Amino acid sequence: GSTYQKLASPNPRTYIGSGKVAEIKTAIQALHVETVIFDDELSPGQLRNLEKALGGDVRVCDRTALILDIFNQRAATHEASLQVALAQMEYQLPRLTRMWSHLERQAGGKVKGMGEKQIEVDKRILRDQIAALKKELESVQRHRQLYRNRRVSVPIPVVSLVGYTNAGKSTLLNQLTGSNVLAEDRLFATLDPTTRRVQVKNGKEFLLTDTVGFIQKLPTMLVAAFRATLEEISESSLLVHVVDISHPLAEQQKDAVEKVLSELDVSSIPVLMVWNKVDKVGDPEKVKAEAKRRGDVVCISALTGEGLNDFCNAIQEKLKDSMVWVEALVPFDKGELLSSIHKLGIVERTEYTENGTLIKAYVPLRLARQLTPMRQMYASLSLSSSSSSS
Repeated sequence: GSTYQKLASPNPRTYIGSGKVAEIKTAIQALHVETVIFDDELSPGQLRNLEKALGGDVRVCDRTALILDIFNQRAATHEASLQVALAQMEYQLPRLTRMWSHLERQAGGKVKGMGEKQIEVDKRILRDQIAALKKELESVQRHRQLYRNRRVSVPIPVVSLVGYTNAGKSTLLNQLTGSNVLAEDRLFATLDPTTRRVQVKNGKEFLLTDTVGFIQKLPTMLVAAFRATLEEISESSLLVHVVDISHPLAEQQKDAVEKVLSELDVSSIPVLMVWNKVDKVGDPEKVKAEAKRRGDVVCISALTGEGLNDFCNAIQEKLKDSMVWVEALVPFDKGELLSSIHKLGIVERTEYTENGTLIKAYVPLRLARQLTPMRQMYASLSLSSSSSSS
């Protein structure tokens, strides 16, 4: 069952009013309830007082503890497990006292000193474990940075999928790449960034990264724990914001994602809005008409594959906006660079000369940097030919 209460402000002792506490206690006894979940973060004091008031056999769990539990079940890699363990320990630290209340009960409340000492020992152990975890996470993240640096040296545009949890990001990644990323109808099925290479029908390529799903009021310690995972986003050429348009709270979910993005300092990266699960809405044509009216939204069904061609075209258009115009003279022995320009850029003109290939194209910024000496060769060639003709 579920219940709610409207209060001007939460009760500092028990979060809800005393009458509501008594009502919940009656329901617990009548329905043999084992766990009571509050859809908000409770302070350590509120948690203790509620457990005392509702009876020792009932587990009181707040929103943060529940999300941590779900994250713990979903952590598939070493890094995700470390991040979740760290967040859980930091959550437990101020709440340790209640774990030792059974000592007092066993001795009729006479062992307070002993209990306090034990709590101090426990807190010290927990702090040591937190410090060790942070150290291990740093080394994992250094390894990830090296991997990212290696990827940066290959100038393929990186497109990151972002969106509320369960919006269909992993299903979309699977549809486009044929990879078998865990895609399930459940919260936080993806905790680790998964990157795959996508080749579009016209031969163009980009890297597509799936990220952890966002959620409203994501606990602060989890934002901190998953910052490394979300840092992948800041390396992107383009963000694809996937929205489950069939969800009744689609608008609120979209706002929640935009709020987290605003905290990640990625405002300079262009965003493509995608309405997913269009096959699940009551009137798909009406939704598509609304997307068309807005002009900056693509409608798809990641499950059936509907709209994926439009999606890939929209990505190409968006990537072009972030590309740089280059005019370069590519020597014949640099054939791999020439094929990179054709694969990753948009070529406007090619001309073969005795010194190499003259090329005019839009290319990703990273590739433009690699072409710097060849752009200078083109500029000096243009200068000498114009001076000789004059």
